[in-house]
Amino acid sequence: MIARTAAIAGIGATEFSKDSGRSELRLAVEAVRAALADAGLSPSDVDGLATFTMDSNLEIAVARELGLPQLTFFSQIGYGGGAACAVVQQAAMAVATGVAEVVVCYRALNERSGRRFGQVSRAVAGAPTSSGVDAGWHYPMGLATPAAMVAMVARRYQHEYGAGSEDFGRVAVADRRHAATNPHAWFYGRPITLADHQASRWIAEPLRLLDCCQESDGAVALVVTSAARARDLPRPPALVCAAAQGSGPDQYVMTSYYRDDLPGLPEMGVVAQQLWRQSGFAPDDVRVAVLYDHFTPYVLIQLEELGFCPRGEARHFIADGAIELGGRLPINPHGGQLGEAYIHGMNGIAEAVRQVRGTAANQVAGAGPVLVTAGTGVPTSGLILSA
Repeated sequence: MIARTAAIAGIGATEFSKDSGRSELRLAVEAVRAALADAGLSPSDVDGLATFTMDSNLEIAVARELGLPQLTFFSQIGYGGGAACAVVQQAAMAVATGVAEVVVCYRALNERSGRRFGQVSRAVAGAPTSSGVDAGWHYPMGLATPAAMVAMVARRYQHEYGAGSEDFGRVAVADRRHAATNPHAWFYGRPITLADHQASRWIAEPLRLLDCCQESDGAVALVVTSAARARDLPRPPALVCAAAQGSGPDQYVMTSYYRDDLPGLPEMGVVAQQLWRQSGFAPDDVRVAVLYDHFTPYVLIQLEELGFCPRGEARHFIADGAIELGGRLPINPHGGQLGEAYIHGMNGIAEAVRQVRGTAANQVAGAGPVLVTAGTGVPTSGLILSA
């Protein structure tokens, strides 16, 4: 059991932009240096690195640029945004087992000025891999972008439970309202109304433009070490009370249309069960939730899978402002990927650390734990952090 044996002791990030003007390797190194400075550590203290398989920067390249003396642990996690919390899980396991003493998790991407995930990549469907075979079935049907793939599930969710576009829009409004008071957010000072959401153009019905996350350039890094060592460092540690990965039945990457539970996210249910069991917490204990919000419908489904409300009831749960600051479950006080930036979920973990420390731009009062989730529609992961 790794619960409470490791902690996030440092966080660092570049600015979030639409054109960073520098390489992804440089972004990664900047974020790692900032995280180490925040933790009061130096590159010579680091003996482990963890990142996404989608990151363009090999661990050895980052190690060279930082001047790390050696690595005893390195790891990469697949499935895009589903890896966000899992890299911390990997780091925590390495620390808990003594494989490494200080592991830095990082993700850097020029997702707006470089490769844009929202555009069709014909090469995917022709790749000689299992993913290429899968894509060969749905690409010819026009399901070739994440928005199109998610739209299918969102439409089924609407059909099953009566949710409407306005229900999805309430998630976007809450995130943008929070981003508007976060100076680090791309949409700082720019909230939206539900009318703005409803007036935004269709991307793939029932998803409108304002249901879809940003395309951002930037990087985030996290320093993970033992709970005991973290307590002796300058910043208050964010204890990893639980860390989990999950994949559901008949799992595909964004196109799990062949299982009975089409309007659900069973992989998030797998993660939820582990998080509550490992941590000893329950949904009612959670002070604030940082939910992966690449598309608004998946925020509603996550609330259900995580146990905050029954299946099909999320639209009622959020209707009275429950997910806004001052509500019974504020989500994404930093603005999320809809409002702050899309750094594949890593900026959400950094926000969770700030909430634990009490240093967030939109600090949520109280002493309860913070829940974080990673990408949905894919094999995913989650964390519970606390003081």
